[in-house]
Amino acid sequence: KEFILLLVLLSIIIINSNVSPYFLDLYNLIDSTFLFSEKAIIALSMTFVIIARQIDLSVASIIAVSSCVLGYTTSIGMDTYLVITFTLLSGIACGAFNGYIIIRFAIPSIIVTIGTMSLFRGLAYSFLEDQYYNKFPDFVVSLGSDYLFGYIPYAFLTFIILSIIFGFILHKTIIGKRIYSIGNNPESAQYTGIEVDKYTFALFTLNGLFSAIAAIFLSGRLSSVRPNIAFGWELEIITMVVLGGVYIYGGSGSIIGVVISIFILGMLSFGLGLLNVPGVGIIIFTGLLLILSIGFPSFIKYFRSKNE
Repeated sequence: KEFILLLVLLSIIIINSNVSPYFLDLYNLIDSTFLFSEKAIIALSMTFVIIARQIDLSVASIIAVSSCVLGYTTSIGMDTYLVITFTLLSGIACGAFNGYIIIRFAIPSIIVTIGTMSLFRGLAYSFLEDQYYNKFPDFVVSLGSDYLFGYIPYAFLTFIILSIIFGFILHKTIIGKRIYSIGNNPESAQYTGIEVDKYTFALFTLNGLFSAIAAIFLSGRLSSVRPNIAFGWELEIITMVVLGGVYIYGGSGSIIGVVISIFILGMLSFGLGLLNVPGVGIIIFTGLLLILSIGFPSFIKYFRSKNE
């Protein structure tokens, strides 16, 4: 799967470089990472969630809540480290709330997070109404919009470092093996001594934390927070994960596949943007990719049965 994804990525690069003379410009490529870095950070933790046979549709709404907390704590004059601390805690609290409801009442995660998607977004709207925040600590603005050594955006650098860490955890540690076991068969994993509920709670809490981290980068980059910030991101993030070969029903997938799919979607969006394709067209294309990536195994089985 990773080899096929790599071929797709190379094809996209070759096509875009031939269609637009601006595609392979180094500075344009560097700036294009701003289009997907925040989503990519959440996609890493979402990979763990989906491999464990769960799903989280509330991540974009958690970004909205965390961004509001970021703007509010800044507006009342809190120190930068307190602003960041409360922002991260808000994401952790939202993720922990998801995890607690799921394990305490044994409700499917898709149902819980559909509910909290509306709940958290509603909190953001009730908090800000039609207002917005546009003042943030200099440190946050620098994180969202500046470059390390003038070349590497901090959000993209964070994504690369976290990819290495998450890849090691998933593929080289007992934690990763247990996540795969939970995704393959939660009941069997429970009988072998794996604390499935604790892992589920931890993964949703981690997803909330990473949503808050993304909120910090995004708010600093936009220098503005409104209640509709990151609207619709949850489907784009899930597309990144599923397109990367992570089985939507859990139990299989790899970080390297997800990383390649992130670059595929990022380079595709960048190339379409250079061709002046409207944002609606990119959204439609992303939706089609999500359907194809989820339905691909079923399509293969269908055509095989027809041939037989």
